[in-house]
Amino acid sequence: MARNEQLIRQHKILQILERSRFGRTLEEIRDDLVEELGLTSLHVRSVRRDLEALQAAGIDVDSDSVQRGKVWKLGPLAKGAHKITVSATELIALSLGRDLLHPLAGTPFWQGIESFWIKIQEELPGGVWSHYEKYRQVLKVLGAPAKSYAEHHGMVKTLNRSMLEHRVVEIDYQSIGKPPTTRKIEPYAMVFYQSSLYIVAAAHEMPVGAPERMRHWKLDRFSKATALDEWFKPDETFDLETYVGSSLGIFSGTHDQDFVIRISAHGARWVLEDPWRPDQQVAQQPDGGILLTVKAAHELEIIPRVLALGSEAEVISPASCRQTIAQMIAQMASRYAADPAPLE
Repeated sequence: MARNEQLIRQHKILQILERSRFGRTLEEIRDDLVEELGLTSLHVRSVRRDLEALQAAGIDVDSDSVQRGKVWKLGPLAKGAHKITVSATELIALSLGRDLLHPLAGTPFWQGIESFWIKIQEELPGGVWSHYEKYRQVLKVLGAPAKSYAEHHGMVKTLNRSMLEHRVVEIDYQSIGKPPTTRKIEPYAMVFYQSSLYIVAAAHEMPVGAPERMRHWKLDRFSKATALDEWFKPDETFDLETYVGSSLGIFSGTHDQDFVIRISAHGARWVLEDPWRPDQQVAQQPDGGILLTVKAAHELEIIPRVLALGSEAEVISPASCRQTIAQMIAQMASRYAADPAPLE
């Protein structure tokens, strides 16, 4: 068995014991592991070896004989070894992050945030909490999206587990404007971008090294995700930071190209105040405007930003992007040239 699978199992055992006040038998721990990790089978001998490995690592795991048999539980040193200390400033930063991650409510990630937040509340002295509440009244997060992934809880759990275990996942997926399809994917990571969760995964049917094998799959378009008893070998050359870090948005950065946009003096203030990318290039123009050069993997990353500036921005190149915007503007002009159709 791969070492990472043992570590995943041992970490889950600690979570099981943390929430069990009276301990769990080997069989109960085994059953919990099978259910929560989605395993097809697991022998109690493996569970015993995992417990012994945790003890060897210095974690206070005790065993005790009770009426229902021998149970395993965390000892007092394990329960008291990690006292939480936090300043009011750190508490404010954590609570702001919690606000920003609210779209993940109902998922395992949000449950982890909430669990940690409750632990902090229980551990903090009253003075620190009062100081936090005072300053939180003058610091507010606005613009948080109304979206929630609570209904995707089961799929998020399945996908997250499959990433850790390198399991192939069968999904029912429907892109906008296309019929639903059933696909097999090899999930690598989740990306949280502009209030949406995306799964970075390889298309299972495509050979390793094939162009466009690695793709983004928007979680909103999943209607089903099933972890199969089929495993894949991860591409050791794949680097998530490289894959998404060079992109302006969520699109893959493997085919980046330069987009050149002329921006008026008035519009330049907005772009300079809120840069599109850290590595964007700005050339000042005699009229006070700028010539902005920015890399992106897809024109759809550029077009919304250009349209948001209205007549203050004009795409110079590539010509294909310029043509796309011209067609969009023509269609919009045609629609707004006439009175709107009556509402039914």
